[in-house]
Amino acid sequence: MRCSPSRCCSVYSLARIVAVAPGSGWLRKACCWLAGVVGLLLSLSPAAGAAEYRPLPPAAPTGLGSDWLIHTPASNKLVLYLPGYHAPARAYYQWVNIRPGQPFRITFAARQQLTLFLDNQLVFRAPSTANYTLDLATLLPAGSKSTTHLLCVWHPEQSPNYASFANAAAPEPKAGRTQGAARWQPQPRLAGHEGENIFLCFLLLIGLLYGAIRTIYRPGFARIYELWSNTAGEQNFLSRPTITWLNLLLVLIFSLSLGLLIVAIHTNVQSLVILRRLFAISESGLVLRVLTYAVVVASFVLAKVVYLSLMGYIFNVSSLVLVQYREFVRSLLFMGLFLPIVMLLYLVLNQTWPEGVLLVSNGVVSLMLLATVFRVARTLHRRTSLLNLHLFSYLCTTEIIPLTVLLKLLVITS
Repeated sequence: MRCSPSRCCSVYSLARIVAVAPGSGWLRKACCWLAGVVGLLLSLSPAAGAAEYRPLPPAAPTGLGSDWLIHTPASNKLVLYLPGYHAPARAYYQWVNIRPGQPFRITFAARQQLTLFLDNQLVFRAPSTANYTLDLATLLPAGSKSTTHLLCVWHPEQSPNYASFANAAAPEPKAGRTQGAARWQPQPRLAGHEGENIFLCFLLLIGLLYGAIRTIYRPGFARIYELWSNTAGEQNFLSRPTITWLNLLLVLIFSLSLGLLIVAIHTNVQSLVILRRLFAISESGLVLRVLTYAVVVASFVLAKVVYLSLMGYIFNVSSLVLVQYREFVRSLLFMGLFLPIVMLLYLVLNQTWPEGVLLVSNGVVSLMLLATVFRVARTLHRRTSLLNLHLFSYLCTTEIIPLTVLLKLLVITS
C-alpha cells in the first residue's frame, strides 16, 4: 500500500515520541502497538484520501468569452446561443468576473440606443452609432460586492452585433523621465478599421478593371456611360444585344463595387440580419463576404431578364422586355460609377464621422435604385403610355416591388 507523505510524517512523529518515552519495556511495547494501529487507520481513512486527490476548482474567467446566452421564455432560463440554430435575439447575456480594483476594458461597435446592463441595472446607452471602449469595473452598480456579474447587451429595435464585443488592450503607461529617449524612436501608426487593407486592395482592383475595360472597349464603354445622350444614340444602344462580353464584365465590376460597399458599411456597425440568415459567414471573413455579396448582386442583375420575361408573358407585354432590361442594365452600370467614390469617403471619414458616412452611403444606394426605376419608367413611357392601368401594374410588379425589397435589405435594416 502506498502511503502519502503527510501520513508517514504523522506515524514517524508518534514513533519518535514512543522511542524517547521513559518507562518499562511493556509500556514501550504498548505504545508501539498503539502507533501501528493509528498509522493503519490513517492509511485506510477514505476522507483523508478524498481530501488528498480532490481536484482544484477551475480558474475564474478574466475577460469576455466568445459564448453568449439568450433567454428562452418557455423554460425561463438562459441557454447557450448557437448562431446556426437559434434565431437572432435583441438581448444577449454573458457572465463576467470583475475583480475589485482591476480594470475590465471591452471594445464593441454599437448602433444608436444600444444598451448595456450589469445585474439588471442600466450602465450604458450608446448616444450614436460608433465604436466604443468601456471599463466595466467603473460602471458597477453602487454597493456591489460579488465578483460575478451578468452582462446584458440589448437593443430596442434590432439584433445587437454581439460578435464585435471583445477584450480591449490595456492603455499604455505614460512616458516618464526614464523613457525620454524612447520618445525619439519611430512610433507605430495607429491601427484603423481591421479591414482597411482589404478594402483598399479591392478598390484598387476595381479601378484597374475599369481602366483596362475603358482602354480595350473604348467605343462600347462610351455608349454605355453616355446616359444623357441624344435620342438617336440612346435608341442605337437599346437596339443592340445586351448579353455581350463587355456588358458581362461591367456587371461583374458593378457587383464587386456594390458588394464591397455593402460589406464596408455594414461591418461591425450595421448588420444585415436577413442576409446573415441566408449566408452564414463569419464577421472576420471580409474577403469571403465581399465575394459572396458580389455574386448575389451579379446573380440578381443577370436573373432579372428571366423574371422580366415571365412577367412580360403574364401581362402580355413581351415586346417591352428587352428594351426594359437594356435600360435597367445601362442605368445601373452608370450609377455604379459613384460607388468607388463613396467607398473612398468611407475609408477617409469612417473613423471620425461614422454617422455621416453611413447616411451618405445609404443615400447614394437609395438614389441609385430610385434613378434606375425612373429611367426604366421613362423609357417604357416613350413607347407605351404608362397611364394604362395594365402597364402600370406591370411596372409595379417588375420594378417598384423589387425596389422596395432591395431598400429593405440594403438600407432599412431595422
